[in-house]
Amino acid sequence: MFSLIFPGQGSQTIGMCKDLYLKFDLIKKIFKEADEILNFPITNLIFDGPKEKLDLTENTQPSIFLVGYSIFSLLKKEHNINFDKINYFAGHSLGEYTALAAAEYINFSDAIKILKARGKAMQSSVKKGKGGMIAILGSTIENIEKLLLENSDSYKCYIANDNSSGQIVVSGMKENLDKFSIDLKKKSIKNIPLAVSAPFHCELMNEATEIMKNEINNLKFNNSNKFIVSNVTAKETNNTKEIKELLIKQIESRVRWRESIKFMASKETKNFIEIGPGKVLSGLIKRIDRDLKVSAINSEEDISILKKNNEFQR
Repeated sequence: MFSLIFPGQGSQTIGMCKDLYLKFDLIKKIFKEADEILNFPITNLIFDGPKEKLDLTENTQPSIFLVGYSIFSLLKKEHNINFDKINYFAGHSLGEYTALAAAEYINFSDAIKILKARGKAMQSSVKKGKGGMIAILGSTIENIEKLLLENSDSYKCYIANDNSSGQIVVSGMKENLDKFSIDLKKKSIKNIPLAVSAPFHCELMNEATEIMKNEINNLKFNNSNKFIVSNVTAKETNNTKEIKELLIKQIESRVRWRESIKFMASKETKNFIEIGPGKVLSGLIKRIDRDLKVSAINSEEDISILKKNNEFQR
């Protein structure tokens, strides 16, 4: 069984998807539509930068969605790839919106507009330079939870992403992250500050939650028989009311990516296909379970390899 996964923030690069854009009219059409919907030349930003502008959350989120959705559409419509037997759809943070669009719960236009709004709300929730995130390598979720609890009187930080075995991301105000980093170093636990504009996926995003609550509740959802695995619960759902509630909670909730992959694997998913820029999720899956197979699809060569798999022939 196969599951489709879609990347989140951090996978963006200048020039992503350009080779496919130059070759396929379908990609050109989708990118042109994105420019018109956003009333902003997001195509030029993706292909030419500057990187500092692409890395702004309000630009990163719709950009990564646009690339992932375009490649998925190319596979389905141009290459006639059969996704009818896909086990689950899942995405990392903003990637969950790409998963929802691919699974036909939301349409392209609504998804890219709401991600622009989501990115802007999350970016402005904490003043620039005041909050941040650090990646912790080589420790367990239990150890980090214990350490945060033991030092909760001295500083407050939050587990934002449980990404894989040995990779955890923590959010907080910068002064608190600095204190936590010192404690981690004392225990010889490696940690690296991330180049992000705000402390995502924690209660410091409360202002963004309030803004997005109305946006998400007003978002038109279609019924679908395809199952989404939620970042918040690491469980499956195809209930549109529940999906809306979980998308609101997702802004402040931990991304349970490691648990999500383990859940899908427990339900007979042995193969994962990552659709979108980069190979970040592919690397995480290999750290979670080396027996799982994963393919990253973002070039013509990747598509050719996928097409040779008999399970995807119509």
